[in-house]
Amino acid sequence: MGETMGYAIALVFGYLLGSIPFGLLITRAAGLGDVRQIGSGNIGATNVLRTGNKGLAAATLLLDALKGTVAALIAGHFSSDFALLAGFAAFLGHLFPVWLGFKGGKGVATYLGVLLGLAWQGMLVFAVVWLAMAFLFRYSSLAALAAAVVVPIALYFIGTPQIAGLFALMSLIVSIKHRANISRLLAGTEGKIGAKG
Repeated sequence: MGETMGYAIALVFGYLLGSIPFGLLITRAAGLGDVRQIGSGNIGATNVLRTGNKGLAAATLLLDALKGTVAALIAGHFSSDFALLAGFAAFLGHLFPVWLGFKGGKGVATYLGVLLGLAWQGMLVFAVVWLAMAFLFRYSSLAALAAAVVVPIALYFIGTPQIAGLFALMSLIVSIKHRANISRLLAGTEGKIGAKG
């Protein structure tokens, strides 16, 4: 019974932490209104950047990542299984926050935060792949998707199969959340990094 309660607490704690909509809260506090009314309508850092405020976008990126890291690290003090569950729950909380009708962000920042909390080596792999793909093709979404494919494979060979399995699932979810980007990439209409308009 005690272990079951621990799993339940890890799940609820991670979800509630992950569901904090920092992009929305930060833009409202800065007097920029509801970020959901601009651009893609997303609450993540990429859409916050469309307000023209790079500082707010960076703060959103950092805070959305940290909620995944904090969930994994705090739960990890009790059990590695709790860390996995809390990290995954934080990721789901960001994607489907109860406060916003389960309409959240696309999950990349929180994915990175959980990765930092569970296997920091994987975050280095993500960064290298993202930078290489962004440099070669100039598409942020393509770079993120490619990195999300490579990370679970790298984690498996690093020797963390349980974490690799979790990130295989998370990478699949990230890909599904980016299906509109994938359609635009295939159509050649996806905006490039640094492009105007």
